[in-house]
Amino acid sequence: MEIIALQAHRKEASGKVESKKIRRNGQVPAVMYKSGGGEAIHFNLDAPDLRPLVFTPKFKMAEITLDGKVHRGIVKDIQFHPVTEAVMHLDFLELVPGVKFKASVPVRFIGTSKGVREGGKFMAKMRNVTVMTTPEKAVDEVSADITTMELGSTIRVRDIIVPNGVEIMNTPAVPIASIEVPRALKAK
Repeated sequence: MEIIALQAHRKEASGKVESKKIRRNGQVPAVMYKSGGGEAIHFNLDAPDLRPLVFTPKFKMAEITLDGKVHRGIVKDIQFHPVTEAVMHLDFLELVPGVKFKASVPVRFIGTSKGVREGGKFMAKMRNVTVMTTPEKAVDEVSADITTMELGSTIRVRDIIVPNGVEIMNTPAVPIASIEVPRALKAK
């Protein structure tokens, strides 16, 4: 699991006017909620430091240093500007050791299927799944083996390989990928 280190700055005031001033200074307002409830922490982050955390298809953790204390968390929500797509606000969930949390992680397809070698087309139907796990067992992706797939076959959420301590929350019967038979092969 890749961890991105961020340096936070204490947020003195709140409100729309203060948030606009923060953004003009090249920072992004953010809040971190405790996973078991409790007081939320409001702070600012430098906008360029967020690129490896926000603009990536991978699931990553953030290690935020604020006033000498380190908080480990995950991004729960991102607000983008409607025109420029600049990050306007971030919501984090602080991870507590031993406490389960939900996260959306990407699915990686492993292997080359027999159906694709015979001329079929691989169609991914889901790119991410929701998992429930603890911070110690957190994974940055889950894998689905497609080597046994033939023409016209489908793999489902239940076929995804997950390590111990990780539970997939999606419905097990939902298809995640299929091998479609092209018209040229159907005509034969």
